Amino acid sequence: MTQGSRAFVLGATGQIGRAAVRALVADGWEVTAAARGAERDGSWPDGVRPVALDRDEEGALAAAVGEDHALLVDTWTMAPAHTRQLTELAGRVGSAVVISTGAVYADERGRSFMTQDEPDGFPHYPVPIPETQPTVPPGDQDYGSYKALMEQELLALGERMPVTLLRAGAVHGTHSRMPRELWFVKRWLDGRRVRILAYGGRSRFHPSHVDNVAELVRLAARRPGPRVLNAADPDAPSVARIAELMDAVLGTEVETVLLQGAPPEDAPTVGATPWSLPEPVVFDMTAAERELGYRAVTTYEAALPETVEWLTARMREGDWREAFPHLAAGSEMFDYEAEDRWLAEHRR
Repeated sequence: MTQGSRAFVLGATGQIGRAAVRALVADGWEVTAAARGAERDGSWPDGVRPVALDRDEEGALAAAVGEDHALLVDTWTMAPAHTRQLTELAGRVGSAVVISTGAVYADERGRSFMTQDEPDGFPHYPVPIPETQPTVPPGDQDYGSYKALMEQELLALGERMPVTLLRAGAVHGTHSRMPRELWFVKRWLDGRRVRILAYGGRSRFHPSHVDNVAELVRLAARRPGPRVLNAADPDAPSVARIAELMDAVLGTEVETVLLQGAPPEDAPTVGATPWSLPEPVVFDMTAAERELGYRAVTTYEAALPETVEWLTARMREGDWREAFPHLAAGSEMFDYEAEDRWLAEHRR
């Protein structure tokens, strides 16, 4: 990075985008923050240039990026057309950092997150998962295969536009459209003082705080190169540990009932949480430490109070379905009647 280097952050009003903008500004970059409603946000650090952009409009991204950005950060590549937009910028942008996902990984039998609903379909990954772990076949059949295709095509750009791809885990922090922590906060606000955790509470789904992802963005921007790196927190707490941390932040006592095994077939929401997995999913962070000098800037425990404060404020503004419409379709996760029936039957 040179003095006055310019960065273009796409998806800047999302939770990772916001953190990336802050991290780059603090590191001396001149940042353009682009998103559909970026110009209305009003929360950017001094010097950030907000730009309203709908990347799905033909030619809009290329026109907005222009020719004078040393760095492109894309937090929201969700379709093959988006990948083509990026490849067309090769030679015009110095380097890029693009958010991918741990959902690209496959186990030795080819199982992945995309097969988890099939009989014996949940993957059995090594603990932790290195970046050398096989991935699902690239394609456009589902989320995982599309992201694998995106990685393949962007890495093929090589030095024409060196792209660092960050495979994130269970992303958490403020400004999430689908906050996993809502599972605990809503139950607390609803007066629920008993919770059921499937798999004995041992499930581990490695969290990725937005500030840790942003730190990886910052470091990759300083050291451009075609690479794939995991992007996760230094710790991967079990769901039982997350429950304990949540109780401490909320200042409440909740009884935990451990269900040894999967949620019952006739009541699939009982014991299920956004972290409840039959096998651990934990990412190896040694490559990021070695290649970029990465050191996490926060932990799940340290970051949780801010997340909970933001969540409770949003919840108290009105109906949670309006605050988090992307989660409303999954409102069966708060099936209290099913929980009460199960508890009545199994705690006699």
